[in-house]
Amino acid sequence: MTVEAAGLILPSDVLIIVMENLGIEDLINLSYTCKFVNLLVHEFGWSLYLRHNVRSSFTLQLARRNWSPFDQVRYDAASDRCWAQAKFNARPLSHPWRNRLQPIIVLSASVLLVAAGHTIYVYHITGSSSLDYGAPGVSYEGSYSFTDRWEITSITFIPDRHSERTVAVGFDDGHIHRVFLPHFKQEQSNNKPLALNIERNSPLGLRVTDIVESLTCSDDMLLSLSSFGTAGLCNLSSNSPLVSAINLDCRSWCSFICMKSSTPFTAFGTTSPNPLVVHAVDPSSLSPAPFAILHPTRERSTAVYDITDAPPSAPWGSSKQVIVSGWYDGAVQVHDMRSGWRDSGVTGSPAPLRPMLTFCDPWSDEPIYSVSCGGGSSSFVAAGTARHSVVAFWDVRRPTEGWSVHAPGNDSSPVYSLVLESSRLFGVTQSRPFVFDFGPGVTKETYPFLPASTRSQHDSLKLKKNGVGYCITQYNHSRT
Repeated sequence: MTVEAAGLILPSDVLIIVMENLGIEDLINLSYTCKFVNLLVHEFGWSLYLRHNVRSSFTLQLARRNWSPFDQVRYDAASDRCWAQAKFNARPLSHPWRNRLQPIIVLSASVLLVAAGHTIYVYHITGSSSLDYGAPGVSYEGSYSFTDRWEITSITFIPDRHSERTVAVGFDDGHIHRVFLPHFKQEQSNNKPLALNIERNSPLGLRVTDIVESLTCSDDMLLSLSSFGTAGLCNLSSNSPLVSAINLDCRSWCSFICMKSSTPFTAFGTTSPNPLVVHAVDPSSLSPAPFAILHPTRERSTAVYDITDAPPSAPWGSSKQVIVSGWYDGAVQVHDMRSGWRDSGVTGSPAPLRPMLTFCDPWSDEPIYSVSCGGGSSSFVAAGTARHSVVAFWDVRRPTEGWSVHAPGNDSSPVYSLVLESSRLFGVTQSRPFVFDFGPGVTKETYPFLPASTRSQHDSLKLKKNGVGYCITQYNHSRT
């Protein structure tokens, strides 16, 4: 079929090719030309736009399956505007815990898990049949506590057929266990929080004598790291999962594994003269010597506390060879392992690679405990700092225009863990989990209702007049 108008005779397949290079405003204007082109834009144009402008989001996956391509673009455009204006709804997901903990937060398409102490708190991700009915919600499902009461020090989702409720859990006694979190039975619900006790009965991977500091998974490969520097690589699809182990011989904090890179690799954050190193991975072993040493901008050695992959829509392109790291000196560094910008190396070691980009909050030099990437236009970096529950944000397209915000309740705690997706940031302090939602359609029912706190809870939350978001403190990084 062809489109015929004054001065225009084009077949529909040519128009579809043209649509592949159009932005939102161009597609809207094109849809106004005639009824046929309007139908063509709705049938092909918005789907093509989504294919070229991916927004990574766990909590929206179920809803997006029901939304039309146009509704998905509407949601993304609205959340991108809110990111550009730093406007969002801040919501705590619980009242403060009784004890000060060092929790971890992990996310899948169906559940949000918060591991704190010897307990895993589970939040269920709800769907949404239409954007007009509001944003997908998060509801509290219940908790699982380990009977031997060993504290959880690391957790990550691992592949397990069609289930998204199987995790690898590391403990402070050096054990790693595969844990399946069964669904709560409906008859257990008596308008009271659901709670189950579970046992550790499926040991997994390498057993160490110190704390399991970090667990990360990519494809079927699970990487563990202990606080004294023992790293173990496991193939979860194998009957004998342990592939190899190496010793970094230094205080170690975090690890990262990427099996999707052209050269599969692991990265380790430590306290040492070379606090960020990269080791190659092959099917049979984890290389004992690093093939890259990643240095900070400052000459003085420091420590690295968290590592993640880079924003997908960064100016340097979507590459698995770019990583983002949080450092003790308050800097967030971006290293591109394709870069040739290196220092003169020490004899017998690879020349250290300098960062291609550095972010920092000029008002704070607190250590960076957690980092995550995503956000508006898939181009933001978020960093959790070591004090006052502060989260800093930077857009990699405008790295000097950052801003920071305190989590709801203004806890004096670090932000220990973050997960950033297209329209939401989930984080956790020593007291509770929280969320910043930049998307449209957020209502009072989107997140768990928190009843008025009791005197024993000492909660300093203050609800906004709209009854949806909570009051927070926010500031820009600009000195002018």
